[in-house]
Amino acid sequence: MPIAWKAGVAALLCVVSSAARAQLKGENLIVLPPAGFVVGHADTANFVSLTEWIPANETVQDWSEMVTVQIFSRRVDLNPVPFLKTLQGQWLAACPGSTPATVASDKANGYEAATMLLRCPRLAATGRPETTMFRAIKGTAGLYVVQRAVRSNGTPDEVDRMKRYLGEVSVCEAGSPDHPCPDLKPMPR
Repeated sequence: MPIAWKAGVAALLCVVSSAARAQLKGENLIVLPPAGFVVGHADTANFVSLTEWIPANETVQDWSEMVTVQIFSRRVDLNPVPFLKTLQGQWLAACPGSTPATVASDKANGYEAATMLLRCPRLAATGRPETTMFRAIKGTAGLYVVQRAVRSNGTPDEVDRMKRYLGEVSVCEAGSPDHPCPDLKPMPR
């Protein structure tokens, strides 16, 4: 099911007709859960929405892959590159043996964006390696951060899958020619 995240409120849109595009209002994060993933945890507090998707047969405590979506509503002061650099500093402090990564800036549907890949050789909390790719997009209503993680050293295939997945993440504004929303298609049954 496609998920359209409206700034401040997570709204699930089950796309069942070509009229779905008309359902989008304001600014939206467009992101799909990977096939076979389900919501493992969701919470909203203090204008921050958090959703974690995991494979259907796993838990948020014991997962092999996870997608985390964070929406920082009303935080127009947050910018993608500095945000990811701060996150990187926290990661390096929490995971001995990690090395700094390049934070690459780019654009996503006309919005400022940045991407970063981090690897932890052995996370203290789990005793296992973890590889995570982050994508942050600054909208006009807040900052949107999507990350895809694997509990492994991140094979080239896994990293490529993360990169392709995050490349599909977008922010749009309904009715805006500068940040157009995609034409959402009906989902096959």
